[in-house]
Amino acid sequence: MSESSLSTSNKNDMPQVVDLFSGCGGFSYGFKLAGYSIAGGVEIDASAADTASYNLHWKDGIDRDHIVDDVRTFEMKKIQQNLNPDEPVIVIGGPPCQAYSQIGRAKLRSLGEDRIHTNDQRGMLFQDFIEAVLELNAESAVMENVLESVNYGGINIPHEVCSTLEKNGYSAKWTVLNAADFGVPQVRERVIVIASKSQDITSEALPCPAHRASNGKLTPGKKRMKKFSESEYFLYPKETSGEEPGWITVGEALSDLPVLFSKASDSYQYYPLNISFPYKNEAMNSYQKLMRSMNGSNLVTANSYRKTVRDFPIFERMEQGDNYIEASEIAEDLLSSHCEVYGIDPVKDKNIYDQERKKIVPPYSKDKFKEKWKKLNEEFPSHTLVAHLSTDTYSHIHPWEPRGISVREAARIQSFPDDFIFQCTMGDAYKQIGNAVPPLLSKALAESLSSFLFDKPEPATTVSEE
Repeated sequence: MSESSLSTSNKNDMPQVVDLFSGCGGFSYGFKLAGYSIAGGVEIDASAADTASYNLHWKDGIDRDHIVDDVRTFEMKKIQQNLNPDEPVIVIGGPPCQAYSQIGRAKLRSLGEDRIHTNDQRGMLFQDFIEAVLELNAESAVMENVLESVNYGGINIPHEVCSTLEKNGYSAKWTVLNAADFGVPQVRERVIVIASKSQDITSEALPCPAHRASNGKLTPGKKRMKKFSESEYFLYPKETSGEEPGWITVGEALSDLPVLFSKASDSYQYYPLNISFPYKNEAMNSYQKLMRSMNGSNLVTANSYRKTVRDFPIFERMEQGDNYIEASEIAEDLLSSHCEVYGIDPVKDKNIYDQERKKIVPPYSKDKFKEKWKKLNEEFPSHTLVAHLSTDTYSHIHPWEPRGISVREAARIQSFPDDFIFQCTMGDAYKQIGNAVPPLLSKALAESLSSFLFDKPEPATTVSEE
């Protein structure tokens, strides 16, 4: 990476940001790092709104709250009265993706026919985003969502957003950006819609990748670019030159964080999110320096991780990159060894055997859970973090400790700097992180738009690494 420091100082002449469906504020935080003023936001979840308020405003001494409300019924004039009429407004937001995403669709199907994704009212929240853009008379707008939003019951949501905004006097285009290309240690492809009242949106509005895929493999989004281009509003993302450094890996992202659970035989200890631990070692690479650059301390918070006692021994024996297939085979081996040691015969001692099996072997289907367990590989970026982390962390098992990733490790994988504080429950923190726009992706986009839309030089929020 070419950066070793972050700064959140705002420029007085930068656009004002209004963040809708803000979650914990990852999208806004990236814009803040790029020098924008965060004028306000709306989020229906009170815990997420508090996290956003603290990190975007309160810890800097700013008396401002992210508003807890439903965007569908919220009166935008409550935010409008806090805006400077002489400065342009940019509305950003990521309408909830549960109705679009594969994981969300599966969950909704499990709740019954009346809850299938195309019947989920959240699938139409993009319309409320558009209405807010128009009501605030925003100079520009940026919307983020999952890849699956290109086919919501046959509707291409980003295309519809662009078409509607164009009919209301905006130039609008959409593209697909991968967070890993912008220094986030995670392959996370997202649809991005960009609109402006004063500028024709072209590919020049898009950020230049700072990193490239080391293995040369095509991501799901890359494979679908030709299909995406059938939309008249689609812009191909900028290509890498081939000279950029490779994607940031999980090992590079996490190797300086505290050791929390070194072996499966250790006793589990719950650590509240506000408890600080010293870093394991000095920052060893530019990403770690970047994440620690605003912390001002040799201590880091949010070291909570989940108590999964049955599975710690399985995690310990899994190889990096293993999924549930390998995990279930390990569990069967552990059970076999246990029965051999204690002389338990599966047939003669069936009741005892069944009891011991429940203690050792996860009961899940190999077909349905194959990719729901995954041990991270330290030599590659993480796969996409999801809000389901609030339920369990089997999808992201630590690469060298026998446990799921901690809250801070999840935050690192999403590029939240170490001074970003989560004052909530562990489950809420995982959910907020999994739902967030990675701040470094947001920052890259914000800086590109600053230059293209507002004729501002890219803010000097970084310093060269020594």
